[in-house]
Amino acid sequence: MASLATLVQGGGQTAVEGGHFEPFFPGLVVLLPLLGFLANGFLALQHARASADAVRGGAELDLGDPSSRPATHTLPTWIGPGVMAVAFLITLVNFTRMLGAHLDEPVILHYWTWIATGTFTVDAALQLDQLSMIMMMVITGVGTLIHVFSVGYMKDDPGYPRYFAYLNLFVFFMLVLVMGSSYALMFVGWEGVGLCSYLLIGYWFSDREKADAGKKAFIVNRIGDVGFLIAMFLLFKNFGSVDFVPVFHDAETLVYGGGLVTAITLFFFVGAIGKSAQMPLYVWLPDAMAGPTPVSALIHAATMVTAGVYLVARSSVLFALAPLSSAVVAGIGVITALFAATIALKQNDIKKVLAYSTVSQLGYMFVGVGVGAYAAGVFHLMTHAFFKALLFMGSGAVIHSMHEAYHATHNHEDPQDMRNMGGLKAFMPITWVTMWIATLAIAGIWPFAGFFSKDEIIWYAGAWAGAENAPYPQLYTVYWILALAAAMLTAFYMTRMMVMTFHGANRTGDEESKHLHEAPPVMWVPLAVLAVLSVFGGWINVPEALSSGWAGLGGILPMGEWLHHWLEPITAQAHHIQEANLGTYSYYAPFGGGEALWAAISTVAAGLVVLVSIRLVGGRTVVPVKDDAAEMSGFAKVLYNKYYVDEFYDRVIVQPILRASRFCWKVIDAGIIDGVVNAVGWGSKGIGWVVSMFQTGTVNTYAFILTVGVLFVLGASLF
Repeated sequence: MASLATLVQGGGQTAVEGGHFEPFFPGLVVLLPLLGFLANGFLALQHARASADAVRGGAELDLGDPSSRPATHTLPTWIGPGVMAVAFLITLVNFTRMLGAHLDEPVILHYWTWIATGTFTVDAALQLDQLSMIMMMVITGVGTLIHVFSVGYMKDDPGYPRYFAYLNLFVFFMLVLVMGSSYALMFVGWEGVGLCSYLLIGYWFSDREKADAGKKAFIVNRIGDVGFLIAMFLLFKNFGSVDFVPVFHDAETLVYGGGLVTAITLFFFVGAIGKSAQMPLYVWLPDAMAGPTPVSALIHAATMVTAGVYLVARSSVLFALAPLSSAVVAGIGVITALFAATIALKQNDIKKVLAYSTVSQLGYMFVGVGVGAYAAGVFHLMTHAFFKALLFMGSGAVIHSMHEAYHATHNHEDPQDMRNMGGLKAFMPITWVTMWIATLAIAGIWPFAGFFSKDEIIWYAGAWAGAENAPYPQLYTVYWILALAAAMLTAFYMTRMMVMTFHGANRTGDEESKHLHEAPPVMWVPLAVLAVLSVFGGWINVPEALSSGWAGLGGILPMGEWLHHWLEPITAQAHHIQEANLGTYSYYAPFGGGEALWAAISTVAAGLVVLVSIRLVGGRTVVPVKDDAAEMSGFAKVLYNKYYVDEFYDRVIVQPILRASRFCWKVIDAGIIDGVVNAVGWGSKGIGWVVSMFQTGTVNTYAFILTVGVLFVLGASLF
């Protein structure tokens, strides 16, 4: 095994010549969050021991005044965000070096052989290329801001060091997922983020509901993981390897549209459906709101749920060879986007609105990679990380303020229900402004980041329907229409959330409103940074049809298709396969019109929806939860109850499994198996008792038995 120094400095040789790119300590990017986990984990154990000693002494451990807290609750403040900040800086150095290099092939850094058995070998190796670098920038950059925000949000939590240990471990596994050079290493990270999601969603495990939410996320994700494993087995059987470079190099030996490549890609997509919360395995993600709000930001924006999109983008060569699988990916994506958007229309919990928003936006990403616009899918993954992290942390600032207000007045109302909010812009102006920026971005309003990424996906969905030899043109036209509908719903439910939370009269309570306040700087500074990214983050990939004549801030931020060109070494092979078999894209969406025209129509329509939503929602009378006696009916009730999907799964899947389990336990286990075991035991005991009757130790008894035995033998021989 390589030494720690080898890992830090960059490992073994480069397997694929990478131009002039010189990696700068890439191993540290992965290693630092792991070291943070170990350090914070040690502090968490120290705190647990101190708590146990206090309980045994008949007391309770008091963290004391915030200015004089023990080291277990001060060191994580520096360790957790610190390792993330250094990892981001190292990633930034590598990113700038890659920018100045001509890198047509990935750089593979080998460290040691992890698995070697027969013909199956897997190296512990990192792969640095344009796709992994974008993911590393998002994970470490947005992850650092979430860690900083967590310092303010979680400062009073008794499990403070344990929280940061889990958070650092989460980032470590996500980096393994995106930096690993093989599907096997990707699967290690894949399972690792699944474990960490369980630990963080059920962080407050003493609450049964929160513990159950963690278990639900873990179990549902295991269903998808079966598909990932089967796809890996098929790859190894046919290529003799699960490393990216040899698999993609030989991928075109597979028959275009053949059963094998279709099976491999569909099984991979089953894994992606679970991890990225698409239908029908999306049900775990809304329940993931049980964890601390910064955890929701990390899961929804920078890490776990983007893994499925990354998997499809990384496997673009395989999906390009499987048009049926690509159609399924886009179809599941657009149906999920619309389905989740309708549910968000009637949710009152601010985090639940954002949860279903994430499910919907992930659907858009799958539409992008499903129609072969892999750069567009990754583009939306990146911009979504900016504005969704901002929205979740902004909601966390709101919940933090609401909780303190209710705590100060001993009120037990729900601090997450938007019906208890209203008028918060007067108390939290920074949060209000930054969240409106994120809302306009996700609604697709020009010139915010979400406009460029989401609009590009919607346009590609329509353009794909007009490809020269498109396999399912009518189907892709339907996808395009559904994507447009979901975009309009997004603008409505996000505006509804903002109006109910920040506008109108305050519904928190007269006494409670005296305690409402803006988030501290450690919380609002990350919001401000993400707000800037939510405005300008989309300017790095503006199509030529939209960027012509623009110089962007006087040339400081020139608009152009930078990300598209940046990812060309990753996507070129897939695009070549598509053009060879399906022809080129049509540059006119259905019903006529070029990209610029439809972009204008899209942003005007979204803007109108926002304005109309402000009037509609603002004109409604909203009452606090305690005064809201009205019951929903009709379709509104169906939406509020999320189409009763959870209830359906409970009745059709969960309860039958429980009944079968109880039957197996009572009848097969306790009845048959235990019955046989007990019968053998009782039989042995009975035989022992009978035999013991003859083992008396009396000579006369033994002589009698011997005589009877002899007579029995003689009698048997005579007859």
